[in-house]
Amino acid sequence: MDRRSQQRQGGQESVARLPYFIPEQVYLLTIMPKKPHLPTLAGAAAAFVISATLAFVPGVSAQPLPSGWLAVGDVSASKPVAAKPRLPASARSDDGATVKVTDAARVIAGGDDVIGIMEALGLGGNVFAAPTSAVTAAGRKAPHHFLFNRTTGAEGVLSLDGTLFLGNSLRRHGKLAETLRSTGLPALVVDDLQPAPQKIRKVAAIFGLNAEGEAIARGVEKQEAEAVAIAKALPRKPRVIHVSATGGGGKPVVGGKDTAAANLIRLAGGVNIGDETKTSDYSALSNEGVVVAAPDIVLLTRSDLELFGGEAGLWRSYPTLKQTPAGEKNQVWVMPDEQLKIVGVHSGTGAIALAKAFKAFTAK
Repeated sequence: MDRRSQQRQGGQESVARLPYFIPEQVYLLTIMPKKPHLPTLAGAAAAFVISATLAFVPGVSAQPLPSGWLAVGDVSASKPVAAKPRLPASARSDDGATVKVTDAARVIAGGDDVIGIMEALGLGGNVFAAPTSAVTAAGRKAPHHFLFNRTTGAEGVLSLDGTLFLGNSLRRHGKLAETLRSTGLPALVVDDLQPAPQKIRKVAAIFGLNAEGEAIARGVEKQEAEAVAIAKALPRKPRVIHVSATGGGGKPVVGGKDTAAANLIRLAGGVNIGDETKTSDYSALSNEGVVVAAPDIVLLTRSDLELFGGEAGLWRSYPTLKQTPAGEKNQVWVMPDEQLKIVGVHSGTGAIALAKAFKAFTAK
């Protein structure tokens, strides 16, 4: 009996007892309580469009923003495809392997970007396990939630008894996917460091939904082109500092040049402060560095605002931010996580919303 068969045989028992694989640093399956979520999305790929009003992160209370702050973007009005996987399908993983997928009933998903694409394809109900930090509706409603990082081992994933593993990072999931395939579990990785349309096409191919994926990808491409057109007409490029309560070991950080937020800011016509400071990923920036950066706008997600502890917590975390043009003029903008922190199906509409906000800002 191979390793996966052994796991399948004992899978239910191990899940029920919530094992901790300490030698491999796999802290597995902390079953999370049910959380509030936005309504399930519904509809067709060609109509995957979003209105211009704000919808906050699922599970986070939509409290009014402080006076003078601006809500930008929305993820509430998207309509997914009414489709079912066309299997078997063969797809190429970003780690180079070609994998045959025969069963997508229980997908173990490594991140919100691939989960969001599954939602758009009408496959949100197939998400069987998701990270504890998931913000997508399907991710939050998944039957299992777990800590998913570079130390996650194969034994923990196999004990879930999923039918397909879909990772979203070669850095975190490349070796894991290889190990899972060796046990017989189909495992693919669609790396997060690539454009949204490309990512959408790859995820759709895994489920045999190439045509549906192409329609969604083209829609995002059209939206991004619209945002670029708005950006080109801006009289100047607003200077934006994207701040976050996560990504730096729990310390306040700024978004670097390789983050989803940085890509969105550039696409919409802004200057990302993290690019100028040569910051990578999410990294700390000194108090002096914040002042020297002189941002016009502070940009963050609603979930990060909650983690900071509201307005007072934000200014406390970045004590010199008040000394910048953004702080002096109270220019703080809040976006949904799905648009600001995730490269995926909401990237196009997020770019349009941010570009329009930049247009209004620079017209003052």
